[in-house]
Amino acid sequence: MSTAAANEPGPVDDGAALDSYSETVIRVARSVTPHVAAIEMTGNRRNGRFRVGAGSAVLFTEDGYLLTNAHVVAGTQKGRAVFADGSGTDLEVVGADPLSDLAVVRGRAPHVVPAEFGDAESLQVGQLVIAVGNPLGLSGSVTAGVVSGLGRAIPVWAGRNRRVIEDVIQTDAALNAGSSGGALADSRSRIVGINTAVAGAGLGLAVPVNSTSRRIISALLSDGRVRRAYLGVVSTPIRLGASDVVRTGQREGLRVVEVLSGSPAEQAGLRTGDVLLRAGSRAVSNAESLQKLLFAEAIGVPMNIAVLRDGHVTDIAAVPGEMADWG
Repeated sequence: MSTAAANEPGPVDDGAALDSYSETVIRVARSVTPHVAAIEMTGNRRNGRFRVGAGSAVLFTEDGYLLTNAHVVAGTQKGRAVFADGSGTDLEVVGADPLSDLAVVRGRAPHVVPAEFGDAESLQVGQLVIAVGNPLGLSGSVTAGVVSGLGRAIPVWAGRNRRVIEDVIQTDAALNAGSSGGALADSRSRIVGINTAVAGAGLGLAVPVNSTSRRIISALLSDGRVRRAYLGVVSTPIRLGASDVVRTGQREGLRVVEVLSGSPAEQAGLRTGDVLLRAGSRAVSNAESLQKLLFAEAIGVPMNIAVLRDGHVTDIAAVPGEMADWG
């Protein structure tokens, strides 16, 4: 036998590969499902309480705090959660942040252990993720897929108001009505996202668990709200071309794909097609790097933004507003 023939790889055992994939999904499902509750939010009428909305929530503390979507609890203060083991608890809304679509609710301390948070900053496109929730009322439903994209920004409507949810994870793990507020986990059973929307067939979106969302959760726990500065741009991360790298000294930026009407960004003169390079002297290369700069202390304070426009670097002064004013 020739040396070349001896070094050729043998046939791939598709069954073994599939078993490995299945074992990972099964292990994560068993670990994560107990942390995820089906929730139903209710309102009051003269003849009793009525259902306002429903979705999922993830237990993240031992004393009964759960994380879900702001749109799931919108317009409500009370509800009920039921875990996969059949145990249930009444809920009250602690706080919600529409701009991140995150909300914290609390029930009595359950027998279930809390989930472990991961860090979405470590995610890579193509990485396996598992979604656990209660789509269409089917509790404990598990779907698997991959990370299809990172750093997305999506405009959403809340009543008559338009907002932008930043730094969203895109996945092809199947999501349906009722998945909102459920867990998106990595292969080590760590929660890396909170499922938020279905944008189309094979296209689900999740709010990342990262340093920014942890800061939002802390604010909701302590104050019940998050004061947010707001620019009003929909953006996507891009890699700069070789000539632009030389010109700007940066390899990445944020391309503006939409400027919301009446927003601080529009008033400052930002345009669709601009590439954001720096904000407040800090480089911005993804939605989170910009979002980190837009908390309460930035409201009403002029912010210098360096943009690449038509091959030239331009400085623009924008004054972020408060989300409630510009939402």
